[in-house]
Amino acid sequence: MRRFATILLIALFVGSFATVLAAEKVTVTGSTTVLPLAELEAESFNGQQADCQITVTGGGTGAGITAAGEGRSDIAMASREIKDTERSKYSKNNFQQFFIGYDGICIIVSKPIHDAGVKAITKDQLKNIYAGKITNWKELKGPDAEIYAIAREDGSGTRDTFNELIMGSTTAETPGVKTVGQGSAEVKTAVNGSDNAIGYVGFSYAESGDVGVLAYEGVNPNVANIKSSSYPLARHLYFYTWGQPTPCAQKFIDFVLSSAGQKIADENGFIPI
Repeated sequence: MRRFATILLIALFVGSFATVLAAEKVTVTGSTTVLPLAELEAESFNGQQADCQITVTGGGTGAGITAAGEGRSDIAMASREIKDTERSKYSKNNFQQFFIGYDGICIIVSKPIHDAGVKAITKDQLKNIYAGKITNWKELKGPDAEIYAIAREDGSGTRDTFNELIMGSTTAETPGVKTVGQGSAEVKTAVNGSDNAIGYVGFSYAESGDVGVLAYEGVNPNVANIKSSSYPLARHLYFYTWGQPTPCAQKFIDFVLSSAGQKIADENGFIPI
């Protein structure tokens, strides 16, 4: 009996392993803002069927679009729209866009700064901080403490959007920046671990309450304000494929856009369509 049970277990294991090997692989790469959502969606999708296997990695919006264009990734995650230079880089100019959710770039500060009274910021103040012209929190009616400004890395869609909307150009210099975070999670960790920092992250990273979230231009970054675009730093999140999606990539995109997929977004701090 024990021998039979052992043989049965081995057969089940081999069968399961063979099923995984037979599944069509779909790689999803790119934005670290979209990354946590895509991981949750992939976990649920992979658990519901055996024909398609989704794997998700970060790297930033630019890296994701490059990987899709070069055929190294099936789906690119993006926290901004694709650039004309990215479209024209690949011969057929054949990227397909899928709008998967709303987001807002949230300005966050260390809790001691927020607790000391810095609850809001204007575009000019923020621009001057990252330009190195405002260097002390007392200039924003906060404590007498140096401002430790954190930015995102090159290739980040969040960085590109921030620089374009705040600094005036995606290639603007930001001499006020003291350090660069490789992803929104790293920026949040750095702000949370400091007593005088400021940074910017996607909406889902600002929801936990362990950092101070600032009103920007008098508008709070909440779901209603982001979906209505009354929050000035509201934006859309996207999937991109180069050419038509593969059958399994299309199934995954359809799942993300389904009521079940949008419920996953809503329940995990993202803003559904």
